[in-house]
Amino acid sequence: MIIGVLNQKGGVGKTTLTINIAATLAKAGYRVLVVDADPQGSALAWSSAREREPLFPVVGMAKPTLHRDLPEVARDYDMVVIDGAPRVNDLGRAAILASDIVLIPVQPSPYDVWAAADTVSLIREAQQFKPGLKAAFVVNRKIANTAIGRDITDALEQIGDVPVLPQGLRQRVIYAESAGQGLSVIEVAPDGEAAREIAALVKAVVSNKERKAA
Repeated sequence: MIIGVLNQKGGVGKTTLTINIAATLAKAGYRVLVVDADPQGSALAWSSAREREPLFPVVGMAKPTLHRDLPEVARDYDMVVIDGAPRVNDLGRAAILASDIVLIPVQPSPYDVWAAADTVSLIREAQQFKPGLKAAFVVNRKIANTAIGRDITDALEQIGDVPVLPQGLRQRVIYAESAGQGLSVIEVAPDGEAAREIAALVKAVVSNKERKAA
């Protein structure tokens, strides 16, 4: 299964989501590969900052032929998580075409909602060539008890037929603190709220895919 994490807007938490999804899958016993398809190389930088034994390898593949090259690289893994590039370009298109499901992280901000529409358009374009491609929004850095936090789901639903996963992520300092150490939240605080959020998200994505394959 290949999970792409993409949004044409930068700073929405793509790498945070990628790393923590991958770590949760690895802890569950899956053989996981992370593909850094962003020229900024944030996932590779995270891997370099890590001092512990790696939970999974991270490889750089920021190239427009990713969808053609990845199957050979990924054949020995159960799960691949792609940290996609910002901006609508050939790199983004290749990452989408390489994926089975695309997760679109969106912060509760009007700017993020507007930018998400461009990513959805790219996914619809890719679905013409890959009809089985799925997509879903993931609300990231949601602040509890705020109007925009409550309204973000309604705003995203206006974009089209891409569902909003109920398993979103709250604004939590631990995401940034763990990343700075080259760690995931499940390693820093395995029983914490952030680890439970990520676990619920991963369960929803993987079980949904497995139900479709059954």
